[in-house]
Parts: sequence; C-alpha cells; structure tokens
Amino acid sequence: MTLIADFHIHSKYSRATSQNMDLEHIFLSALSKGINIVGTGDFTHPLWIEEIKNKLEEAGNGLYQLKSEIIKELKISKEKASKVKFIISGEISNIYSKGGKVRRIHNIILLPSIESAIKINNVLSWQGNLKSDGRPILGISTEELIKIVFEVENQAMFIPAHIWTPWFSLFGSMSGFDSLEEAVGDYKKYITALETGLSSDPKMNWRVKFLDPFALVSNSDAHSPENLGREANVFNIDYSYYQLKETIEKKDKEKFLYTIEFFPEEGKYHYDGHRMCQVRMSPEERKKNNGLCPVCHRPLTIGVLSRIDELAQRKEGEKPENAIPYINLIPLKEVIADVLNTNTKTKIVENYYQILIQNFENEFNVLINVEPQEIAKITDERIGLGIEKMRKGEVFIEPGYDGEYGKIKIVLNKVDAQRPLF
Repeated sequence: MTLIADFHIHSKYSRATSQNMDLEHIFLSALSKGINIVGTGDFTHPLWIEEIKNKLEEAGNGLYQLKSEIIKELKISKEKASKVKFIISGEISNIYSKGGKVRRIHNIILLPSIESAIKINNVLSWQGNLKSDGRPILGISTEELIKIVFEVENQAMFIPAHIWTPWFSLFGSMSGFDSLEEAVGDYKKYITALETGLSSDPKMNWRVKFLDPFALVSNSDAHSPENLGREANVFNIDYSYYQLKETIEKKDKEKFLYTIEFFPEEGKYHYDGHRMCQVRMSPEERKKNNGLCPVCHRPLTIGVLSRIDELAQRKEGEKPENAIPYINLIPLKEVIADVLNTNTKTKIVENYYQILIQNFENEFNVLINVEPQEIAKITDERIGLGIEKMRKGEVFIEPGYDGEYGKIKIVLNKVDAQRPLF
C-alpha cells in the first residue's frame, strides 16, 4: 500500500514550537494532510516521553497509535483513525570539537519501541540536561551518540538531519565536515539515510557522488501542526517499522517511490547572504564579492547551494542510476491564498480548504492526484489553475538566505484567467 511518512517533527517541549504540538493535534493534522506514519518527535524529553507512554499503544510491527479512548474523545471513527500511526522519533543537537573546529551537528533517531527510548534516555541523561529542550544539546560527538544508540537498540535508524544547513549540520558551511569519513569514520555503516533539509532537494544532492549509497529522505521538521508534511516520503510498504527500515537502507526503488519536497529556494539557507544588511546573493554573485557583504564588509553566511557546489563531483542535471524521484509541492492553504490574493489565515481560505479535504479525503490527494477541473468545480476555478501551475513548477521564486525564508508564489496572469480548465 502507498504510505506517506514524516519522521522529523517536534513537540510542544521544543523551543519556538506551538503548544498545539501535542499527540492529539499531531494526529488530526496528519489525518487531514494524508500522512500515514508520523514521528512523535522529542522522545528524549522526560515530560514528553511520559505523554507518549500514556497516550499511545502498540499498533504492531514497531509502530504506535493513539489509544482508543482518545480516538473516541476526538470523535474519529476507528477506520479513519487506523490510517495514522506513530513512529518513535527524536532529534539531538551534538556540539563538540573535532579537527580543531567546533562542530554543531543535528541527528534524527528513530526507534521501534518506547522501551528502547527510555533506555537511551537513561544513558543520555548523564551527558546533558534532557529537560532543557525537546531537542537537547549534548556535548558528545556524533560517533559517541551512534555508539550509545546502537548498544541499546540494534534496530534503530540514525539519520543526520538537514545535512546542508550552514550552522547545524553534517556538511554545513559553518560547522560541518567535507566527507562522511571525516565526520563519523567507521560508524558510517550505522547511518540509515541522509535528510536533505528544506533548503535543498534531491537534484542538488545528486551532484555529490559520495552520497550515492544513501537514501535521501525529506521531512517537515514541523514546529506547528500546520507545517506537518511540508516535506515527506512516499513508500509502497505495509505499516511496519521494520519494512520501512529495510526499504530505506536498501534504497529500494520499488518500495521507496518518491519524496515530497519544498521548492528548495523557499528554505532559509538556500542562497548566500547577510540578513542584518538584507543582502541576498547567488553563488556567482558571492564569488564576485569575495564572500563579503557589500554593506558591512563582513563574511556572508554561505548557503546550501554554494556549499553543494563546493563539494559536487557532478554537473547540474546529472544524477546517479539509483536515484529516488521527487516532486515539489506547495501547501494547499498557500496555493489557495496565492491565487485568491489573500493570506492563509482568512476565513475564505479555511472554507475552501475544508471543502477540498471533505470531498477528496486529504491534502496530499488534492495536491498530487485530483484533476484541476474537479477542484475548480467545487471551489473556484483559480484554485484549479493554481494547482495545475504548481504541478508544472510555474511559480514565482525569491530564494531564502541567512535564516530568512524564501518566497514561492503562484501568480495567475491575464492569460491564465482567460484559459478555461473545462
């Protein structure tokens, strides 16, 4: 069966995260978006793991589901509720010195049981304050973290997070490494996959040959229910932690169908730049300026596009034989708001969103499968046109830089307005 998975999210116990990021709201958002396997996030936080224990029950094969009494309170049918399962997940920030440089690496851990999470927490509690944040900062290396995780749970999945983000990632320009061997040495064999992050897509990553053996996964890193599924992974598997793990590790193209991506330019670190001076530059422009901000003359933050270019062994457009496909999407409420020239919080956007979800089951079905004509029939013809343009990649792009999100917009011109969908 086709299942959509989003592993990397955060709970209400992480900094700058919505208080609605509890298990009930995560479940409801996953249901409306069409996410079948969603991460719990933040299993290392003592209060959150207690909520996970109290609100989730085993669904079999290493996955979990909301307890039946909670489903009943939410007034969701058992059949509908069965479409969403939880996977135990968490992210850890490792800050340490290696090779004469301070490294700041974020890593995702996926586990097949709550019991394994509790055991890992017991060990990690000696390494730092797990209560301080849903994504704790630990002063141990990535290699040490891998060793701890796999000594407790040999079926764990270990995924370096958003691998190109400048300040906090495996290959980031400000604190990362130039190769996997430099980063983790012999522990490379324990890495399950690599997360591309919001500022890059698979096509960009395909240029780096030493990534070829690894599956590239995409997740939302959501801090609010609305952002769930902004990136995700699509599989042809059963509801099973172990099938999921095997499919990712083997990079099985018959079972790992594709990833769902942001337009990478919307990510906060796609281009080079200096946010304080509102300076945004392409890699070519940065080189012409010798990497310096033309306003304050300080070094620019080197973005993902430049960093990949620095480590690339392939030209743009080339790809490995075993590459997993991908598609670019824009969240449905943003599509509706763009074509109606309003914002996502308005009543009209919410009304149209609910009509589409009620008629076509979930958001991903609307964005990926439903014919634009069918969308236009029950809402507004402009929304159907907007979906069509998004699928073709006909969007306005203003790249993000130095922590500032980019802008991806669907703009309908006079020609679009005069072109009938029917």
